[in-house]
Amino acid sequence: ELARKIGAKFRKAGFEFWAAEGRLGGAEAALVRTWTYVNGTGRVIPELRKRYGGEFLIVCDDVALPLGGVRIRKEGSSGGHNGLESVEAALGHREYARLRIGVGGGKPDPGYVLGKFRKEERPVVEETVEHACRAVECWAAEKIEICMTRFNRRAPSENV
Repeated sequence: ELARKIGAKFRKAGFEFWAAEGRLGGAEAALVRTWTYVNGTGRVIPELRKRYGGEFLIVCDDVALPLGGVRIRKEGSSGGHNGLESVEAALGHREYARLRIGVGGGKPDPGYVLGKFRKEERPVVEETVEHACRAVECWAAEKIEICMTRFNRRAPSENV
């Protein structure tokens, strides 16, 4: 959705990722989607740093957050998220920005990875995607502290 908003299209850009390049928050940016399993996400970090340099924000779904929740942090633990653990291992530290999007609120059912949201969840999912896109745009244009203040929330109807 964010690539569509900035008029960029994903194309193969590296060994294990696609990138959509465009302007975000007034600067050149690359949106990256890996095609690794989530626990291998960190494998692309060295190539991304070499190719794009600069700062990055990791965006991921998280079953530990309720559907529609958004948590933005400038550093911290992975919270048990395998993808974030992989990024941390690749970087050798926890000091990187991350935006976690709630898709559940507990342990996933066995069909989670390949499952779809229920019809009644779609409005929350669509609003949350829009909210997360605005959060990424804010992160790119302003300080992460401002982004955290404006966009962190436990559920779609509240801010933290």
